[in-house]
Amino acid sequence: MDMAPASVSSNPRSVEEIYKDFSGRRAGLVRALTSDVDDFYSSCDPDKENLCLYGLPNGTWAVAPPAEEVPPEMPEPALGINFARDGMQRRDWLSLVAVHSDSWLISVAFFFGARLNANDRKRLFSMVSDLPSVFEAFSDRKHGRDRSGIDSSGKSRHSSKRGSDGHVKNSRATAPAAKQYDDDDDEDDEEHTETFCGTCGGLYNSNEFWIGCDICERWFHGKCVRITPARADHIKHYKCPDCSSKKMRQ
Repeated sequence: MDMAPASVSSNPRSVEEIYKDFSGRRAGLVRALTSDVDDFYSSCDPDKENLCLYGLPNGTWAVAPPAEEVPPEMPEPALGINFARDGMQRRDWLSLVAVHSDSWLISVAFFFGARLNANDRKRLFSMVSDLPSVFEAFSDRKHGRDRSGIDSSGKSRHSSKRGSDGHVKNSRATAPAAKQYDDDDDEDDEEHTETFCGTCGGLYNSNEFWIGCDICERWFHGKCVRITPARADHIKHYKCPDCSSKKMRQ
């Protein structure tokens, strides 16, 4: 996906706003290097001009030339990532992009946080450090250690969970982590790839409770959207915070 670098700019000021910006950009970068990796790889044509990988605050990503302003409005990602693409093993090149992406994320967060006091900077660093790095997310995906409820096209699968009465109920408001598999479910399990939290960008973990939005079909950690398993039992159609706010603005 190509987009002008100017569109990646935002101006968060508080620790919470900067963290939200960081989380969105990180989610976009993780998506580029995992579920959207084929699209990202083809976007980095070595025959094009210098290209950068941008994570956007809304959780998407963009491959585009760098900003023309000198100095730039905000820190820029690694320049010319496309030139090395065909000169390295694909996995090694993606790993290098992931490491540079982590460096860029930190620089952007502390660019926005330059006016914070010492305690707020410490709190911000602690918050961003609680999230797995882009490189860690890429490495987890590479080794196939995680499962999810979306297919390779990024669309959510219809998931099912086992209720307290022992019967299996179909529920799109229940994420893959809430699903308990029987032996007959092994084939379905094998079809799962990776999924990422729409809020923090974290990879799916079967030890955590997840919930899926019926509108945008993204998955979320229950804790990120403040939904507990008990509360999810009473939700027929779940609408994530983003989709809820969009409806209110209409």
